[in-house]
Formats: sequence, C-alpha cells, structure tokens
Amino acid sequence: MKLHFTIESKNGASNIDVDIDNLVVAGWAGRDRASIEHHIEELAALGVPRPSAVPLFYRVSESLAFQGDHIQVVGAETSGEVETFVFTKDGKMYVSLASDHTDRKLEATGVALSKQICAKPIATTAWPFDEVADHWDSLIVRSFIVEGGQQVTYQEGALSSLRKPAELIAGYTGGSSLLPEGTGMICGTVGAIGGIRPSRNLTLELFDPVLNRSIRHDYVTEVLPEVA
Repeated sequence: MKLHFTIESKNGASNIDVDIDNLVVAGWAGRDRASIEHHIEELAALGVPRPSAVPLFYRVSESLAFQGDHIQVVGAETSGEVETFVFTKDGKMYVSLASDHTDRKLEATGVALSKQICAKPIATTAWPFDEVADHWDSLIVRSFIVEGGQQVTYQEGALSSLRKPAELIAGYTGGSSLLPEGTGMICGTVGAIGGIRPSRNLTLELFDPVLNRSIRHDYVTEVLPEVA
C-alpha cells in the first residue's frame, strides 16, 4: 500500500511516498498498569476477553491503511480511536496519526479478527520523529465525536501514559528500536471519556505543546446494510 505524506519539519515542508507492506497494531500499550487496566475494563464492558499478555501486536492487512476521509463498515457497532502511527523512510523514522477503527461486536469474539475487518484511517501529515523524541511524553492525542449535533471530546491524554515507540518496536522486532522499512505501526490509545461508543464522525488530533503544532485528520463512517 502506497501512502503519501506531507512532512512538516522545523526546516519546512516536503512530500514523500511510503510503501507499507506490513501493518501492525500495538494493543494494550499503556505504560503503567492502571492505564492498561482501565482500557481492559473498558473493553470488558463490551464483552472483550482480557489479553493473554501486554502489549500484544496484531498483524493486519496492509490494504487497510487508508488516507481518505470516508470509510464503509457493516453494522453499527464499530468505533475508532486516536493513535500515533510511526514508519521509516530511507533510514529515518516519522510520526503521524491513525485510527484503529474496530468492529466492537466482533471484538468480543476475536480481537485479532475484529481488527482485520475495518479500514485504518491515517493522516496525510507527518513529523520527523527526531524532532519530537526529546519531548515525546508531552505530546497529546485527542479525538472528537459528534453527539446530539455537538462535537464533544471523546479521548484526550498525554503520550506519557503509553509505551514509547522504541519500546513497542523493540517488542515487535525482537530488539531493534528502528522500525523496518515497509512497516507501519499503530501505537496504542488512551481511554474513552464516557466509555467506548460509535459515532459517524471522528476527528483525530496529535498536538505538540512544545513546538505548538498539530496533526489532524477527520473521517466519516458509512454503515452499509447487511443485505443490499
């Protein structure tokens, strides 16, 4: 899957194309036991079994990586969640933004299968990882949904609550802190305010309070009928 990014750096903007042939979702990626347990309990309320270990890495089809603003799903019980997305190009790592959109009904049956069902929306802007590495913990992820005709905050939290990419990458690769070329990793999420629930509209944001900049991505979910 070829992805296109505008790289926004301290030195200006540039464009790159990235071939992703290995897409990985890091699950249960909280840094401390309390945040992990919160997410486990959130999902347990939906019938999702406790994980066998933390973190876990789910390999999903590279074709699910999607940079548009409209996805289609079957059934009304899907929802997204804001996560950082990291990848490597020409030996340099970059960070962007993604949504691990998941079928929550199916998740109660099999987590790996539920993650394979839905497209994973990915932003079209990225930053050089080395520009944020020294203040990674201060970065903030947020998501917003529309309820009752109003946009409300669905998730918000500093990345200090999640494992750093280097730790996740080392866990996945067996020791390397640099993600291999061709691999994209979705790096874990923060808890949902008011519980996990579907929304047709989702806005994602990665905010850097040190350099005062954001990456944002909006998408809409269309629910398809089970029988046409």
